[in-house]
Order: sequence, then structure tokens, then C-alpha cells
Amino acid sequence: MSWLLVVAGGAVGAPLRYLVDRAVQARAGVREGGFPWGTLTVNATGCLVLGVLAGAAVSSQVYALVGTGLCGALSTYSTFSYETLRLAERGRGFLAAANAAGSVLVGLGAVVLGAGIAG
Repeated sequence: MSWLLVVAGGAVGAPLRYLVDRAVQARAGVREGGFPWGTLTVNATGCLVLGVLAGAAVSSQVYALVGTGLCGALSTYSTFSYETLRLAERGRGFLAAANAAGSVLVGLGAVVLGAGIAG
């Protein structure tokens, strides 16, 4: 039955990721090949929510729905990797390195913050 919770969370997380990414990119005025603020935002949000879940010690059903389903579909390691590669290929090595380092640091910070908020 847990898989249905994962599917339900993913059904919300995937379109939410797309909409948030597009909204952040548009608000930041990012053009093709610019810094991927939208992906950084959704990944940081997913880390924050997972931190809250870890700190709150939620049930396995809540974790399946929100942690695995929603956050799994909301955050995206593959898009982060692809966008970092594209920045490097376009000769934007500094932005690629900043995206890689910044994403890891922001993600770790967000999960610690989330756990602190819940605990």
C-alpha cells in the first residue's frame, strides 16, 4: 500500500517542481544557459522538507507520501547534474562550479535547518 502513497506524492511533486522551476527562472530573469536558480530552489526545498520529516520522526506512511513521493519528485539530482554539465560545456566553468558547490552546501544546510525546526 505504501507505493500508492509514493505515487500520490509524486503526482503532486513532479508538476510542482516544474511550476516552481519555471516561476523562479522567470522571476530571476534567467535566460537559456544562465544559472539554474529554479533547480537550486526546488532541491533546497526538498532538502528542507526531508529535514523536517527526519527531525519530526514521522510515520512510514507520511514519509512514503511526503518524503519519497513529494520530495523525490520535487527535487532532482539529474537536472542539477545536467544543468551543471551544460554550464561547463558553454564555457561557464565558474557558474558550473558554483552550482555544484552551492547545491551541495545549500542542500546540506537546508536538511540540517529542517531537522532543527522539527526537533
